[in-house]
Amino acid sequence: MAEMNEPDVLIVGAGPVGLTLAIDLAWRGIDVTIAETRARAAPPEPKCNHVAARTMEIFRRLGLAEAVRNAGLPADYPHDISYRTSFTGQELTRIPIPCRRDRFTMTDGPDCNWPTPEPPHRINQIFLEPILFEHAAAQPRIRIINRTSVEDVMVDDDSATVSLRDLDSGTTRRVKCRYLIGCDGARSVVRKAIGAELTGDAIIQRVQSTYIRAPGLIDRQQHANAWGTGAINPRRSGMVYAIDGHERWLVHNYMKPGETEFEDVDRDACLRTILGVGADFKYDIISKEDWYGRRLIANKFRDRCAFIAGDASHIWVPYAGYGMNAGIADAMNLSWLLAAHLNGWAPASILDAYEAERWPITSQVSRFAMSHAEAEIRRRGAVPETIEDAGSDGELARAEVGRLAYEINVQQYACAGLNFGTYYDRSPIIAYDGVEQPAYTMNSYTPSTVPGCRTPHLWCEDGVSLYDAMGPEFTLLKFDSAADVAALETAARKRGVPLKVLEIAPPETAICDGRGLVLSRPDQHVAWRGNRLPFDPLALIDHVRGVANERS
Repeated sequence: MAEMNEPDVLIVGAGPVGLTLAIDLAWRGIDVTIAETRARAAPPEPKCNHVAARTMEIFRRLGLAEAVRNAGLPADYPHDISYRTSFTGQELTRIPIPCRRDRFTMTDGPDCNWPTPEPPHRINQIFLEPILFEHAAAQPRIRIINRTSVEDVMVDDDSATVSLRDLDSGTTRRVKCRYLIGCDGARSVVRKAIGAELTGDAIIQRVQSTYIRAPGLIDRQQHANAWGTGAINPRRSGMVYAIDGHERWLVHNYMKPGETEFEDVDRDACLRTILGVGADFKYDIISKEDWYGRRLIANKFRDRCAFIAGDASHIWVPYAGYGMNAGIADAMNLSWLLAAHLNGWAPASILDAYEAERWPITSQVSRFAMSHAEAEIRRRGAVPETIEDAGSDGELARAEVGRLAYEINVQQYACAGLNFGTYYDRSPIIAYDGVEQPAYTMNSYTPSTVPGCRTPHLWCEDGVSLYDAMGPEFTLLKFDSAADVAALETAARKRGVPLKVLEIAPPETAICDGRGLVLSRPDQHVAWRGNRLPFDPLALIDHVRGVANERS
């Protein structure tokens, strides 16, 4: 293992969360080292299948959206979700989601016309992660050390020390870093080192999941292709996800109450029941990906200079496809806070905002996912015996089950609220004005400039995305061209806070609530708003950088 200088930031884990965090930190001018146990180009598990719109907005800012959008399923492969009696059986309902070819032109789907420059994208982690890795590896500020485990973590007030073990040679050496971030998954070494414990619901469900190669399966369907296909019959319930649009599939078998051991359940029989194929059908198992549905959240996300993000800090049932996306949201929150401090324009106290902001919203998202999972579990346990019958009883059963499946699942597969409705209502670095944020729900979203909310996206008069026009750090959106904002610019310069003033036409909608000025943070959440600057602009700048009472 080559010699290594003490890094400012050491990230443990080069999955999507760790890589995105490193890319964003490097984009903000911070040098980063990532330690990863896997070899370079080693394929990840085929877990995440969905990149949320909010994550695509982040990828857009980092110059990654086009590469991500152009990968995954074939351009014309529907991203629909179909519910059938089996993969090859009768269709009960369909949730229409555009293929990537039609993503920006289709307007009548449940996740179309969202207020974003970047709609969601369906892509499996096996295609997504290499894009992130290669981009990160090309950045001069990022160093990735593969085949390296992080051990013997010691956290102090202003640094952390770890042992880096070369997994090929077995050699180890101690390295000190200024900040340590665990993006190292459910068995996180960093979480254990900071004394954080996962609490919640240990097992909500068990899912026997199998990654298969089945070249002939796609042609056995009675209906059009779909990215996700739910199988609903009295014998087995499952989901089948198209991985490459040709021959690779991920099949989830939702185990029944009383089925507690994955290998005690006949995997082959369950697969054939979910797929609706006989004993003559040939397929190969690529890997077994069995998992437990849980709702667990760490009781703290930080100890002094060490932090955790992603699955290291929260694990839940993967409904709404939001596990990885929630982890990336953690990373983007932590990234700008760390960069603000390391770049010298915010004190270390700004880092207190990470847990204050992310823990409450993480808890709520986990409850959304759990509530949805419970609704789906109830539905799966009440499949009528007549659902596959040819007569009128079968037609009625299929119509009712299809209606319920659509009603429950359109909320997770077209979840505007989960994408955009996140707000921070207990942050030490947001200047609140007493107005309550719109309700946070899984499916519905109300754009708002109430402090703490995501800065609403708008298309500027010249057709440019507001997010593209905004600065990389703080941006003062000036909807009132007559407002005098010079004092805020002076205050920002005095404190060294990067601030861009962007004058734009006021939107036709009421999202600004009559406010002519909106201060947007580096993570595109509202830090403050008003019709005129506050009496003490310097106090506002100090507040949003973590030192409301500082004077110098």
